[in-house]
Amino acid sequence: MSKSTMRAVGVFPGKKEVGLVEHPIPQVKSDHDVKVRSLDVGICGTDKEICSFVYGSPPEGSDYLILGHESLGEVVEVGAGVSQLKPGDLVVPSVRRPCGHHQCLPCRADLQDFCSTGDFTERGIKMRHGFMTEYYVEDDKYLTFVPSELRDIAVLVEPLTIAEKALAQIWELQRRLPWTNPANPPAAPYRGLRAVVLGAGPVGILGTMALLARGFETIVYSRSAAPNPKSELVESLGARYISSLKVTPKQLAEQIGNIDLVYEAIGVAKVSFEVLEELGMNGIFVFTGIPAPRPGIDINADILMRNLVLKNQLVLGTVNADPAAFEGSIRDLGAFKQRWPDELRGLISGRYSIACYEELLMGDRTGIKNVIAMD
Repeated sequence: MSKSTMRAVGVFPGKKEVGLVEHPIPQVKSDHDVKVRSLDVGICGTDKEICSFVYGSPPEGSDYLILGHESLGEVVEVGAGVSQLKPGDLVVPSVRRPCGHHQCLPCRADLQDFCSTGDFTERGIKMRHGFMTEYYVEDDKYLTFVPSELRDIAVLVEPLTIAEKALAQIWELQRRLPWTNPANPPAAPYRGLRAVVLGAGPVGILGTMALLARGFETIVYSRSAAPNPKSELVESLGARYISSLKVTPKQLAEQIGNIDLVYEAIGVAKVSFEVLEELGMNGIFVFTGIPAPRPGIDINADILMRNLVLKNQLVLGTVNADPAAFEGSIRDLGAFKQRWPDELRGLISGRYSIACYEELLMGDRTGIKNVIAMD
């Protein structure tokens, strides 16, 4: 391979192929450009769905899309206008980039996660190459500094931002009522409230950590019967694990009592709406998953609507994350590492070379979070 190109994993939607490509090594061209060497790239369900050609679109003029949106990298070069980063710094990139429409107030306010036009782009997902490659160049405003002591776990920053953004929105929305006890300590503002996490994948377990850290009594409701590696990890955190194979959503509510919050992290509509029926008084349900296209399901719409009105409930959808969520994610990972060092490291099931991309993206490799190590 020549010095002008580098290895990358690309998806060719037109040919329905996935493979290693030789991609031109990007160069710093503007004052705020930062050249980054990829270290770790996490594999997630979105990557696998793109590899099944459910969605994912290449940049204009390219017949392939470089995958990867969960990334940790090392700065190797900075433009003349970059003052907050230097070569050797560790960074994580955000994913979404703003649309170009002047009338889109969220994008103009650097809140492209709330883009109102839908014309945003996303690294490794929609019309922008991702990070599953040896180098990339990014504007410094989309990079967040990572302390070196988080090197081994910082690839988890991006999936944790999902919970960070959700909790920030919950805090704002539920201030409409006296939802929390004013006597609670600042470190545990939600003490006395009960949360149910749907799913025990990386997003679910990281969300569980965030909820526990803020004082929620937390129950993880997942399919696999216990004991299993995920249930053991969840319970070692101090949460409770309940299998949907053994306990129905109705029985779940009867067993644990009023459900104040549901944090959905499975992307399965049937289970999610069944649990929504059991949401408690003044409760809030947060959807984070995106179901793959499949036939529609029957739901108890009358019951759901009745509950939403009479129980003062909220249903919230959240996608992507803003700079504050990335900063909060890094702070929380540091705290989690102090509180749950073994469990946090246990989320990363294995690190593999880029040559293993096919097995990781299209094979049956199991585990919680598999990572491609680029260095």
